[in-house]
Amino acid sequence: MNAEEITLGLSYDDVLLVPRKSSVESRAAVSTKSVLTKGIALNVPLISANMDTVTESPMAIAMAREGGMGIIHRFMRIEDEAAEVRKVKRAEAFVIENPYSVKKSDSISTAREIMREMGVSGLLVADKGNKLLGILSGRDIRFVTDGSKPVSSAMTPRSKLIVGSPKISLDEALHLLDKHRLEKLPLVDSKNKIHGLITSKDVHNRLRGSVKSAKDNLGRLLVGAAIGTKGDFTDRAVALSESGADVLVLDVAHGHTSSVISAIKAVKKELPSMPLVAGNVATRAGVDDLFAAGADVLKVGIGPGLACLTRTVAGAGVPQFTAVAECAEAAATFGTSIIADGGIRTSGDITKAMAAGSAAVMIGSMFAGTDESPGYFTVRDGVKYKTYRGMASFGANISRKKLDKSKINLSDAMGIVPEGVESTMPYRGRISEVVTQLAGGLRSGMSYCGAHTIEELRENARFVRLTQNASVESYRKLK
Repeated sequence: MNAEEITLGLSYDDVLLVPRKSSVESRAAVSTKSVLTKGIALNVPLISANMDTVTESPMAIAMAREGGMGIIHRFMRIEDEAAEVRKVKRAEAFVIENPYSVKKSDSISTAREIMREMGVSGLLVADKGNKLLGILSGRDIRFVTDGSKPVSSAMTPRSKLIVGSPKISLDEALHLLDKHRLEKLPLVDSKNKIHGLITSKDVHNRLRGSVKSAKDNLGRLLVGAAIGTKGDFTDRAVALSESGADVLVLDVAHGHTSSVISAIKAVKKELPSMPLVAGNVATRAGVDDLFAAGADVLKVGIGPGLACLTRTVAGAGVPQFTAVAECAEAAATFGTSIIADGGIRTSGDITKAMAAGSAAVMIGSMFAGTDESPGYFTVRDGVKYKTYRGMASFGANISRKKLDKSKINLSDAMGIVPEGVESTMPYRGRISEVVTQLAGGLRSGMSYCGAHTIEELRENARFVRLTQNASVESYRKLK
């Protein structure tokens, strides 16, 4: 190659936003709402990464309540990932469209197990034709010691139930719940067939829910789910779509490949209206090829993550600020958007990524130490930590192989070349506290640029490059 073809690559730490004349009087006057793709808007442009130590249903629920979104990781069985999606969609739904049910002949032990696995406090009792026979609540079986007894022995029968119409309004549901002091209101048609369920808890959550929550057009929390490019990925995509996922993320370390392009086309053929995020890419050519294949949004980032070793092991990557800026510019020609994935260390980095053209940022390590992440806690020298690993780490590779094989032999392990690390993150408390700080920093950065909206931030943004001494001046800290 010609040495003159070597271009300059910049990281977030290599640039600063230039302060502009501003009419923003307070951070409260700034809107961080951002449109990811058609039908999906985030009130806070933060997305929790689809990593097995970052996002399962608790994280996704919390992120959506804060105005962002979580992407359920794919390193589990299809039915388990679909169940995680359903948990999110049920968390604040006004009407549960497909409520969990049991047969009257099922054992109480079976019912208890379903309640535990699905995180619900009661089940409808239905016959083979999905007609309502009764309700079984946790309270009904709280003191039952013989789990082999049938559900029919403890349920409240249909004759004693108050029910509603499938077309019931929120006000009508509130009236029935209040008048009869109900916890659950089944919705049935004239033939007693089940069409849904309304719970007092869900109505309460909806009424007290913050306007900042990111929801779909049915009032349910937004959630995404990840898929791969091999094996039964189309079956997984269909199952996740049927479970209510708002977006699918076709995620591999190197997205600008023939296999990813083929996978995009396969998913789009099967689910043409399902929003599809693909990646990861770091170049204009990658943007062009993946959008041409049918992707709706692209993830940008090769190697910037804290737990990623791709740049060290493979010697490949593009510094993240340059990658985001160039890929966002290329995406704009398609009328589409990108997600800046990785490399976020501070709230200032988020502002820089959004100003450079990203529609949202994906975060892993900063969210991994929170209560809602699925990793386990450890304590060292009196300090609390939570596990975190990159999805190209040795352990993550082994976990993926276990999904495909019943046994892992020595040759499987020896053939792994990790491009990620396994570590621990300091405990950070609730995700709501972390998001509040990051969103506040973003609003502050926007105010320095004279921007009331993300669109104005992009229009007003001017960057200055930093010298080595300028970097020291910018990022030094008091000791």
